[in-house]
Amino acid sequence: MRFTRNPQHSRLIAPSVSRPALTLRSSTACTPQTPDLTARMPDKTATRNSRSKPSIGRRRTADRTSKISDTADKDRSPTPSSTTVPAWQLFAGALLQYHALLRRVGGLPPRDFAGLVIDDTEVDRLLFSLPGLDGPAPEQLAPTIERLSPQLEKLRAQLQSAGEQDSEDQLYRIARFAGISGPALETLAFLASVELSPQMQRLLAYLQDNVSATRPWLTTLSELLPGVDPGSATVAPDSALNRAALIEIDESGPWATRAVRLHERVAWAINGNDSPDSAMPKQRTVIEALESRAKQNRLTVITGADRQSRLQMAIPETVGARFIVVQEPKDDSTWQAVVREATVSGSSVVTEVDEELKVDSAYWMDRASHLPFVISTHDEQPLERMPERSWKELHVADGIAPNAEWRDQLGIDQVTGHRLNRDQLRLVARAQAANPGDVNAAVRRLASGHLDRLALQVRPSRGWEDLVLPPREMSQLKELTERYRHGPTVYGEWGFKPVPSTGIVTLFAGASGTGKTLAAEVIAAELQLDVYKIDLSTVVSKYIGETEKNLEKIFDAASAGNMVLFFDEADALFGKRSDVSDAHDRYANIEVSYLLQRLETYDGLVVLATNLQGNMDQAFLRRIHVSVDFPMPSEKERLRIWQLSFPDQAPTESLDLEFLAQQFRISGGNIRNATLTAAFLAASQGSQIEMKHVVHGLQRELEKLGRLINPEDFGRYHSLTGGK
Repeated sequence: MRFTRNPQHSRLIAPSVSRPALTLRSSTACTPQTPDLTARMPDKTATRNSRSKPSIGRRRTADRTSKISDTADKDRSPTPSSTTVPAWQLFAGALLQYHALLRRVGGLPPRDFAGLVIDDTEVDRLLFSLPGLDGPAPEQLAPTIERLSPQLEKLRAQLQSAGEQDSEDQLYRIARFAGISGPALETLAFLASVELSPQMQRLLAYLQDNVSATRPWLTTLSELLPGVDPGSATVAPDSALNRAALIEIDESGPWATRAVRLHERVAWAINGNDSPDSAMPKQRTVIEALESRAKQNRLTVITGADRQSRLQMAIPETVGARFIVVQEPKDDSTWQAVVREATVSGSSVVTEVDEELKVDSAYWMDRASHLPFVISTHDEQPLERMPERSWKELHVADGIAPNAEWRDQLGIDQVTGHRLNRDQLRLVARAQAANPGDVNAAVRRLASGHLDRLALQVRPSRGWEDLVLPPREMSQLKELTERYRHGPTVYGEWGFKPVPSTGIVTLFAGASGTGKTLAAEVIAAELQLDVYKIDLSTVVSKYIGETEKNLEKIFDAASAGNMVLFFDEADALFGKRSDVSDAHDRYANIEVSYLLQRLETYDGLVVLATNLQGNMDQAFLRRIHVSVDFPMPSEKERLRIWQLSFPDQAPTESLDLEFLAQQFRISGGNIRNATLTAAFLAASQGSQIEMKHVVHGLQRELEKLGRLINPEDFGRYHSLTGGK
C-alpha cells in the first residue's frame, strides 16, 4: 500500500540527501534535463560533513524508522501525569515530539552549524524539498504516525476540554477572558510551552534547521497546526491573540521566517509571577469591586463631578470585579500594555480622559472587544469621538462627600465649612496621615503645592477683635461668613439650586488702608481657611492666552482646598471692557469675559478688593453676592486703631492717643505704619516709645500722603516736630 506525500510536511520533513534517486509525482512534471542529484554529489561531501551517510536503500531506512520509533517509546523520559502537568503543556510537548520524530525518521539527521553554513549538502537537501518532488517514503513515516497520532489527538481534545472548564490554571484563565479557543488556544499553548522550556526550544531549532531559531516562524506554526484555521492565521493582525496584545511578531525579514513569541508579561504570569507589565503607565490604580450578575454594561461613559465620584457611580454599573484605572494612554505601545495587563489580570479598564477622547483610544476600545471599559471625563465627549461599540452614559451632578465618607476616611464627622468632594477627601486623608491631628491643616495642604507659585499664602492670625469698622459693615462681614458656613445646609439639605454655583463673590471697595485685606484674613480665620493673595506679576502675561491659563490653575487649585482667593487691586484684572480698536483690545476683552465665566463656576470664596469701584466692569458688579464699602475711620474708630496698634508688651510712656485720633484723619493702614516707625526709632535709641517718636512716625506718613505739614496741627506737641 502506497501513501501520497503529505504536503503539510514539505518543509518540516526534508528527504535525506543520501537517497539513490528521486521519484517524481508524474512523468509530466519532469524534463529530460532533470539531474540525478545523488549522482552529481562528489565524494568529498562525506568528509566535509561527518554526519552525511553513504547512499542506502529504502530497506535500511525503513529499519532505521522502526528503530527510532521504538527508541522514542522506550528511552524517552516518563511523561508526568496530567495532575501535575497542565494539559496545554502535555499537548505542546506531544505536538513537538510528533513532528520532530517525523523529521528525524524522514532522513534528516542533526547537522553541525545548522542555519549558519550553506554547503553542497544543504543545497541538495533544499532541492529535494521543492514542491513537486516526493518526500520520504510513506513506509518510513507510517509507523511513527500510527504510534503517535492517537496520543496527540487525545491530548488535543484534553486541551480544548480543559479550556472550556473553570480551570484555575493561569493560561486557561487568560484564554477564557480573552475569548481564545479552538486553534488559537493550541497556538497559545504551544507558544507558552516553547517560551518556558529550553529543551523544546532546541527541538524547535532542529525542526526549523537553524540553531538560532528557538521561536516558531509563521510557516512553522502553519505546518505544526494545519487545518482550516492554521497556526499563522491565529496570530494574524486581527486575531484574538493579537487584539489582546499577548504575542509579538518580528516586523522585519521575509514573512515566512518571522518569529512569533509570547509577550514576557504573559510568560511571567503563567510562571506564577504577577508583576505588572513594565510598559504600563506609572500612575495607575487597581480597584477591587463586587461582581454582580446585574452588571450589563461593557462600555460605560461617566461625566461630571470629580474623579472619585465618577468611579463610585460607574464601577457598579460596569462588568468586572477588578478595575485598572489609568490616564488616557498617549500612544499605541502604552495601549498595548494596558490591554495586555487587563487581559492577563482579568480586569476591566477605566480610562480617565482630560480633554477629547483620542482617535487611537476609540480604536483600541473597539479592537479589545473582550475587555469592559469605562470612560471617565468631566465633560461630555463629542459623538464622533466615541467608539463604535454600544455604551451607557451616566452623569454625576454632585460629588460632595457625605458625612458617612468623612467618618470612613478620617474617623470624624464632616467639618463645617469644608465642602470637599470625594477626590479631595481622599487626599486630605493622606495628608492627615502624614501630619495627624489637624484636619484643617490637611485641607489647606490640598492647594498649597499648586498655588504657592502663583499666589502669596497668608495664614490667618487675626480675629474680629483686630478689625475696626462701623457696625453696619461689620455686620455685613459676619453675614458673609455665615453664608459660606451654612452653604451645605441650604444647597444640600434644603434643596436650593446652586445657580450657577455654590461659590460666593465679594467686593471690598474703599481707600487704601481701610482694612480690606485685614477683613479677608479675619473671615478666613473664622472659617479656618487660608487666604491666597493673587500676585498679578505672576498671573498676567504678555503672551496671548497665558493669563487665562494661569488663572485657571489658580481656580482649580483653590477649589481643591477651599481657599479664600483675594484679588487685590482687582480693577487691574476686572476692569471695564472697551471698544475693540486693535488685537490687544480684543484679547483684553477675552480675558475679562473668561474671568466672568470662571467666577460663576467657582464654588469657593472670592474677595475682590479695589480702590476704584467705578473702574470695575458692570458685568462683574452684577455677579457680586456681597458688597462691602470700607469708609475712612471715624474719630472713635481711629482711637481704637491707635490702641490696637501698640501690643500690650510694647514699652510705652505718656502716649496721647486721644489727641492723635482727634487731630489726624488718616486710615488704619497709615496709623499702623506710623506706629511701626515710632517703635523702630525708639528701639534704635534704646528708650521707651514716647510721644516724640509717634509724632516723628506720623510726620513720615503725612509726607507719603503728600499733605502739607503744619506744626500747629500738632498743637501742644508742635515742638516735637523739629520746626517742620
